[in-house]
Amino acid sequence: MPQVIISADRTLYNERTRRYVKFIQEYELIKQKLHPEFAQVQQWCKARKIDKRNFLKYYNRYRQSACDVTSLQPQKRGPRYKTRRTDLHIESQVKELRVAGNNRYEIADILKKRYGESVLSASGVYSVLRRLQMNRLTVKEKQVKRKIIKERMGQLGHIDTYYLSKYIITDKVSKLYVVAVMDDYSRVTWAEVVEGIDALNVMFGAMRCFMMLKSYYGIEFEEVLTDNGSEFGNRSMKTKDKHPFERLLKEMSIKHRNTQPYHPQTNGKIERFWKTLHEDLIEETTFDSIENLKEELLQYLAYYNHQRYHQAINCKPIEMLKKLSL
Repeated sequence: MPQVIISADRTLYNERTRRYVKFIQEYELIKQKLHPEFAQVQQWCKARKIDKRNFLKYYNRYRQSACDVTSLQPQKRGPRYKTRRTDLHIESQVKELRVAGNNRYEIADILKKRYGESVLSASGVYSVLRRLQMNRLTVKEKQVKRKIIKERMGQLGHIDTYYLSKYIITDKVSKLYVVAVMDDYSRVTWAEVVEGIDALNVMFGAMRCFMMLKSYYGIEFEEVLTDNGSEFGNRSMKTKDKHPFERLLKEMSIKHRNTQPYHPQTNGKIERFWKTLHEDLIEETTFDSIENLKEELLQYLAYYNHQRYHQAINCKPIEMLKKLSL
C-alpha cells in the first residue's frame, strides 16, 4: 500500500483529494485481490461511479510523484489551440501556395526548401487547408496551376526510365531500357536506348537527351523532375556530388526535384508517354538489332513531336514552340 504524503498546504487536502486517496487505496486492494467486496476493477468502477480512464490518469500521476496528494488536483494548462495552431505566417504561405494550385505534398516540399527544415508535413498542410476550407481545388485554381506549369519551355523537364522486354531483339536475350526527357510546357520529348539502368548508363542517356533537345528545339532546362530511384541520385548531401546523374545536373546548372514516394502521378506526363510509346511502337513488336530499335525509336520521336496531336495541349508539341516565336 503506497504511503500518502500530505502537502504542507492543508487547503489542498480537500474533499476531492480525500476521495481520490480512498479510491487509490481500494484500487490497490483489488489489484492485490484483498478487497472484501470487489474482485474486478470494472465492478468497482461501476459501483463507485468512476470513469476508469480518468481515474487511471490521476493514479499514474500520483504514483509518479511518489504519492504526493497535490498530484491529485486538476492540472492547469494554457489554451490548447495555442499548442496546436500552425504559425500564422506559415499558414498564410500555405494559403498563397494553395491559391497557386499546389497540392499538399508540393506545399510541404516548398516550405521545406524555404526554411531548410520540415515545418509542416503533408498531413499538417492538409489540416490547415481543411480548416481554411481550401482542401479541394476549385476549377479556377486547377487552371491557374496548369498555367503556371506551362509558362515557357525548359521551365520543367520530366525524366524517367522504361524497361523493354528482354526478347524485343530477334534471336537475342538482352535487358534494354529507354531513358526519356520531356519538356513540361510543350510535351516535346527525346528518348535514348540504354543497356542498363545503373546510374552511369542513365546519366549518359539523359545527357544525350539534353543535347538533342537543345540542338533541335532550343530547349534548355531550369529544373527536372524524377522519381526516387537510385539511378537518379543519392539523398545524402555528403555523397551527392559523387553520383553521376547529380553531377551532370550540377554541371548543367539544372535543379533536381523528386516526386513524392509511392506517388507516380507527380510525374504523370512522362508516365503517359510510356503508355503511348508502348501502344504505338513496342507492343507485339520485335526488332532485328539494337541499331534497328534505335532507328525506329528515332522515327517515332519525329512523329510524336511533329505529327501527333496531343489532347492535353490541343495541338502538336512542335506547335507549342512555334507559339513562343510569334
